[in-house]
Amino acid sequence: MKRAALAAAALALTLAGCSAAEPGPTATTQVSQEQFLSTHGLGERDAREIIDHLDRQQVTERPTDLLASVRPDELVLSDEEQEVVLELPEGLSYVSIAPYATQTHDCFYHSLTTCLGELGNEDIQVTITDETSGEVLVEETTTTFDNGFIGFWLPDDVTGTIEVTHQGRTGTTGFSTTADGVTCLTDLRLT
Repeated sequence: MKRAALAAAALALTLAGCSAAEPGPTATTQVSQEQFLSTHGLGERDAREIIDHLDRQQVTERPTDLLASVRPDELVLSDEEQEVVLELPEGLSYVSIAPYATQTHDCFYHSLTTCLGELGNEDIQVTITDETSGEVLVEETTTTFDNGFIGFWLPDDVTGTIEVTHQGRTGTTGFSTTADGVTCLTDLRLT
């Protein structure tokens, strides 16, 4: 029984994202969702606004008492006392990409408060293509966030490729915004 519980905890950590430790609710006192968001400085923001805000924060300003995990259709926020789940906008998924040259980490669901990529604050060229229709969903020059990631809101139920170019190096990876897709892409190596 104990072994099964440990295995379940290990699996939860693997699927949760880039966090070394994923504290969950431990107290029995629950506050309203509005109070929870207010306590963590997120006020009257919806899921999209919270994701955009937390992913763009300077690493040194990230909250240490809040975990925020992006799933294919929801944002899960938790602290030591409570967990709050917010639905993502209908028809959209958030995909966060951490291109790298020399070092990366495993990730499945992007953690807005703990994930760190190698290339923070770097100019990159990004092209995201729907493999079924051939439609280019994103084609832009942008700058990675301080955490080394760059995030995009993409249509649900799309599978395709992401190509990133940085300082003459290019890398490509696949992505999927289906219900079982990852929200944290850390396998895009620039060569």
